[in-house]
Amino acid sequence: MEFFTDTTMIYIALAAIFGIFMAWGIGANDVANAMATSVGSKAITIKQALILAAVFEFAGAYLAGGQVTETIRKGLVDMDAFGTNPDMLVWGMLASLLAAGTWLLIASMRGWPVSTTHSIVGAIVGFAAVGVGVDAVNWGTVGTTAVSWVFSPVIAGVVAFLIFMSIQKLVLNTKNPLQNAIKYGPFYLFMVGFVLSLLTTKKGLKHVGLELNESMEFLLAVLIGIVIALVGRVLIGKVKFDQQAEKRFHFANVEKIFAVLMVFTASAMAFAHGSNDVANAVGPMAAVIDVAQSGAMAAKANVPSWVLLVGAIGIVVGLATYGYKVIDTVGHDITELTPSRGFSAEISTAMTVVMASYTGIPVSTTHTLVGAILGVGFARGIAAIDLRVVGGIFMSWVVTLPAGAFLSVLFFYLLRGIFV
Repeated sequence: MEFFTDTTMIYIALAAIFGIFMAWGIGANDVANAMATSVGSKAITIKQALILAAVFEFAGAYLAGGQVTETIRKGLVDMDAFGTNPDMLVWGMLASLLAAGTWLLIASMRGWPVSTTHSIVGAIVGFAAVGVGVDAVNWGTVGTTAVSWVFSPVIAGVVAFLIFMSIQKLVLNTKNPLQNAIKYGPFYLFMVGFVLSLLTTKKGLKHVGLELNESMEFLLAVLIGIVIALVGRVLIGKVKFDQQAEKRFHFANVEKIFAVLMVFTASAMAFAHGSNDVANAVGPMAAVIDVAQSGAMAAKANVPSWVLLVGAIGIVVGLATYGYKVIDTVGHDITELTPSRGFSAEISTAMTVVMASYTGIPVSTTHTLVGAILGVGFARGIAAIDLRVVGGIFMSWVVTLPAGAFLSVLFFYLLRGIFV
């Protein structure tokens, strides 16, 4: 394996550079739309969104991202097809990172909330099918992933619709909406903490070497849910209400309560996104490093901690430098968002995405969130949705898969020409 002995450090360096580029694209586009509902509803500022993203994206990636990373790393392609020529896999994964990152740069510059998952899956399938052969693609895994892209926004939309309807029934459409917001807010927070921690403990903690039995998992999830609910109750108690604002807008103080709740759902959203979408940058990097260091496909390999760090840093920088464009589209343009509406969209998206991470399916956080926002919009009536903006978003989704595949094939042949 003289080929790999001479080029190992070059491959690892390229994997790191292209991985940071891809992670930057995830931050600029995907994390931006994940935080858009919180920023768009004025529940948190861009600066606060950046801090929450930095902490919880990394936590989600490290604690609950292992399953999805495995799917991206070796689930989409048949590793046996590269057994005699592992350098092809290296070029392909590098090309996929570069292709997906390039498309995300284009989309972010135009403010399109496209899917990083579509970008990387399209890129990997593209290089494998065209550069190696259609038999090199695990079409079963690709099919399962594609089906999840349809169902995840529908599920999130239905859940968001139901949650917002429950908020209307329990809080907004009552005689004392403010008192009811204070009363029921902690129960909604318990739901956030319980569901996310239960799914994380079931899969994530095994990834970091800690295994619990089912009863302990359930008990831990209940305890975390209670702690989050209590912290939320304390913060709600510190909210200063504005009677003048209440006269101008009947639900002004109620929305202040939901703004507090959205700090928690924004954190949950970042955690959910990290658990699923960081794999889009880390998975191909891990595949390149595996092969570059060993000269062959490893049956099982851990993702180096520095790779997760590279992914987390790239994501935060992307959000800080270019995320505002996509935040504008998702947070303001689809439908008017208030904290109560944004809360409904975020909690349903986080639940749907973490459930997908639990099963190892790389879903589109973008699709899921937009589906949830549409669900909230439908709860207010079809007139509340800007269908022109939605149509433009759908078109950008359709273009993403072939764009990722085309660019990946182009870069694959370019890299092969350089290294052969």
